[in-house]
Amino acid sequence: MDEPFDAIVIGSGQAGPALADRLSQAGQRVAVVERHRFGGTCVNTGCIPTKAMVASAHVAALLHRSEEYGISIRGEAAVDFGAVMARKSRISGKSSENVETWLRGMPGVTVIQGHACFEAPGTVRVADRLLRSERIFVNVGGRASALAPDIRNGVDVLNNSSLMALDRLPEHLGVVGGSYVGLEFAQMFRRFGSRVTVLQRGAQIVPREDADVAAALQEILQREGIEIRTGTECFALRREGERIAARWRCGDDQDEILCTHVLNATGRRPNTDDLGLERAGVKVDERGFIEVDDQLRTSVEGIWALGECNGRGAFTHTAYNDFEIVAANLLDADARRVTDRIPAYALYTDPPLARIGITVGEALRSGRPTLIGERPMSRVGRAVQKGEEQGFLRVLVDAQTRHLVGATLLGVEADEAVHALLTLMYARQPVSTLQRAVFIHPTVSELLPTVLGALRLLEAPAAQE
Repeated sequence: MDEPFDAIVIGSGQAGPALADRLSQAGQRVAVVERHRFGGTCVNTGCIPTKAMVASAHVAALLHRSEEYGISIRGEAAVDFGAVMARKSRISGKSSENVETWLRGMPGVTVIQGHACFEAPGTVRVADRLLRSERIFVNVGGRASALAPDIRNGVDVLNNSSLMALDRLPEHLGVVGGSYVGLEFAQMFRRFGSRVTVLQRGAQIVPREDADVAAALQEILQREGIEIRTGTECFALRREGERIAARWRCGDDQDEILCTHVLNATGRRPNTDDLGLERAGVKVDERGFIEVDDQLRTSVEGIWALGECNGRGAFTHTAYNDFEIVAANLLDADARRVTDRIPAYALYTDPPLARIGITVGEALRSGRPTLIGERPMSRVGRAVQKGEEQGFLRVLVDAQTRHLVGATLLGVEADEAVHALLTLMYARQPVSTLQRAVFIHPTVSELLPTVLGALRLLEAPAAQE
């Protein structure tokens, strides 16, 4: 059956449904193809379910600290892992249902469930249906990378999806990868009661961050009893009876840890290997990400790639911004671009780490005179009142223009406070604009003008002899 559409959207992650809605409002006939669960990674195996679990883990941690707040709990507070997972599934499932309901209620939108595959430019097959359109938008997301067979040695390894399908709490969880996904799971499962060991190949966890930021975060996690091994080498797994032996350094068996479960959190790969992109002539890079220009157009006219599959951002907010860029260019005569986007993200450990713009290391390497302002969270009233004094606030300012160029906030409510700084960067205003603002007390944000008022010249650390 040959079916013509004004547009075809492949995938229902963050960008796809929103774009379908805009096209529908413009009077276009749109096909949306989804082969699995509606809502993509964020709704089903990413942000929504993991942050629901983070919330449960936060409550567990507070209960263990209740006496610090003058609260005495009679009896023992225990984690019901089954109830935690059921709560997560309810929240995630409802979000997925809402996306599907939204799509099916859009006028002019046809929802097709199945695997979409290009047959040619402008032609997509879904089972026995042949869809045609001059505009096709690929929003297929990504999935967890797999460990190489010579590393796994036949051992079953969990990823972010399968870990959230467990019905029993792991006794000892080994986490391979000390970056954002791995550390969030490490902390939450430690708080649920698992022993947790993180194995990081590089010299520091969160390698995209400055070394002192990584060290501060590592200290926070280790204080909760999470074991962290950096500089992992000769990594390999093998079965040792009912356990999994993870070798993390060359040498004798003392360089192994014995786990009950292993989570692979070493990265992600795009879901592009079975789309028939080669038949449409769409170029991908060596990792499988679809190559796009600054307005998310692929190498083939009439085909766009949005979200994680284009390699231009692996976050829900960047995927949604991809939708905004495409919709602005196609429907609003507004030439928005990917390169207008300021790097911004958060790591949802507790306390969270939020970063925008550049790091100290990047500022020093640029050679451009930069000012830095810092304040420990122990000198932030809101953090002291809440008993969450770990971390610090850091801002970076161009010494010539007095414009903010970066910020790293590690501490309670950092993921919210950072948006005042991010807004200032998008407004392209000097830091004096924020310094003159009157912020509400007591908050974390109220100290941002204070930090900006105590800037000093950023200097490279003295070389060690």
